[in-house]
Amino acid sequence: AGLAACSSDSDGATAGAALPAVDDVVAFRGAHQAGITTAAQDRLVFSALDVTSKDPADLKALLETWTTMAEAMVQGDLVPGNQGDLAGPLADTGEAYGLPASRLTITIGFGPSLFDDRLGLAAKRPKLLVDLPRLPNETLLPAISGGDLCIQACADDPLVAYHAVRDLVRAGIGTTTHRWMQFGFGRTSSTSTSQATPRNLMGFKDGTRNLKAEETADVERFVWVADDDQPWMQDGSFVVIRKIKMFIETWDHDRLGDQQAVIGRVKDTGAAIGQESEFEDPDFEAVGDDGEPLIPATSHVRLASPEHNDGIRLLRRGYNYTDGVDPSQGNLQAGLFFIAYMNDPAHFVTVQKNLAKDGLNEYIRHISTGVFACPGGLGKTETWADKLF
Repeated sequence: AGLAACSSDSDGATAGAALPAVDDVVAFRGAHQAGITTAAQDRLVFSALDVTSKDPADLKALLETWTTMAEAMVQGDLVPGNQGDLAGPLADTGEAYGLPASRLTITIGFGPSLFDDRLGLAAKRPKLLVDLPRLPNETLLPAISGGDLCIQACADDPLVAYHAVRDLVRAGIGTTTHRWMQFGFGRTSSTSTSQATPRNLMGFKDGTRNLKAEETADVERFVWVADDDQPWMQDGSFVVIRKIKMFIETWDHDRLGDQQAVIGRVKDTGAAIGQESEFEDPDFEAVGDDGEPLIPATSHVRLASPEHNDGIRLLRRGYNYTDGVDPSQGNLQAGLFFIAYMNDPAHFVTVQKNLAKDGLNEYIRHISTGVFACPGGLGKTETWADKLF
């Protein structure tokens, strides 16, 4: 799977000759995988796959191939291989010809199911990598949950992200089968202090207090795995995904005062109720003239806050999604594709259990789930296969 960033110039250079602008390229190799603390891009394609081959050598070869392909595409290059032999299929499917790298990142992870008895990998499973327990406010659809492998492609161009996943999935034919795919648009969190806070489909700013890459002490504390039973997880992270359906029509007909009480923030400014500006910390002790908390006890901001979850902070990098309309009712099928990175999935479980009394639950439902172990970054000559084999 490779991102083809090619162009022609006035001298008649062929597609693929021009290099993308340097600031369009995110480094592929390093201590950590890109696409975690990387400043969140605008578009997402997230896919899960199942391994169908029973030969571990096939998976090893695929992970090696994926590394080569991914390293090329994040630089805006074509997928290595046949580029012009008419007698065979091209290595690159071609839909991203002429596009720059667009800050493409590709992040991979391994699901709990990969470490069963099929491939002899049971001894390589991190002890913290287990399926999430049953959690409040979920009606999960197995067809769009779980998976042996995951691929997260983020970019500032949707076609660049799609092309990357399409070609990686194509390379897996015979070893893997595609389980599910989700497209995301409009990031719903900022992962850098250089980014403005975006809004979700409910119209509220999302991720004001999200963990940022520049908060290095808390990133080390909550995101990166530093002490695990599996050496291949060193400097890696666990990712939890949840597809959260919003009941858009119900929400849109609710009064502004109710919406703000549910979230705990003012809709236009993003400020916590009782505060003047977005980035002022919420005052959970403040009360109104009626003696009740200004930020309601059932508000999302209160229940999801570190102050009410043993100090836990999650690095969120979710996206809005839409699946069109429900033809039986004409209602929008849309919501939040939640993505969060952490060094222990139990952190998410703690927060989600605390949200059992969240007033927002009237307007949302979790419909898919997944947890994956994302290995650490790659050294100069390493491949993703080296992490497991």
